[in-house]
Amino acid sequence: MTNQRTLLISNSTLYGSGYLDHVASEIVDFLGSVSGVLFVPFALYDRDAYANNASERFQKMGYGLKSLHTVNDPQQALKDAEAIFIGGGNTFRLLKALYDANVLQTIRERVAEGMPYVGSSAGSNVAGPTIKTTKDMPIVQPPSFDALGLVPFQISPHFQDPDPNSTHMGET
Repeated sequence: MTNQRTLLISNSTLYGSGYLDHVASEIVDFLGSVSGVLFVPFALYDRDAYANNASERFQKMGYGLKSLHTVNDPQQALKDAEAIFIGGGNTFRLLKALYDANVLQTIRERVAEGMPYVGSSAGSNVAGPTIKTTKDMPIVQPPSFDALGLVPFQISPHFQDPDPNSTHMGET
């Protein structure tokens, strides 16, 4: 039995809006009264800049944010986390870093216990059983394509809209 709660978002930025603006109300509804969120910035190279951007956005929504890449003990940070947000970027980079930090199983366990999981783009991709549907370039090689398996289906967050005049930025 699981108390799992997941919010999977295709993209972090929608044409004409800022970072997570288009889903801010859904994130607030989903996270509710938690005070802090643990952020996983592993999908981008510049983790500090990414964490700063996410921190500013989450503060506007009323949440403190701590980045996993800045903690001494990732396992303990996950055990103490009220909620987790895994952001977008390169899915291969993200999954490899999750393996390197040895946090996949801890994330699975905490989400099964009811810790809210928010994933955006690559963070949604790794919520599936594998990353075999990603359209990202394989810039690094994770030890396996097996991902978190939080949902029992594959995710392909970046569908290309065939309308060349679309302002939808190619996201579904």
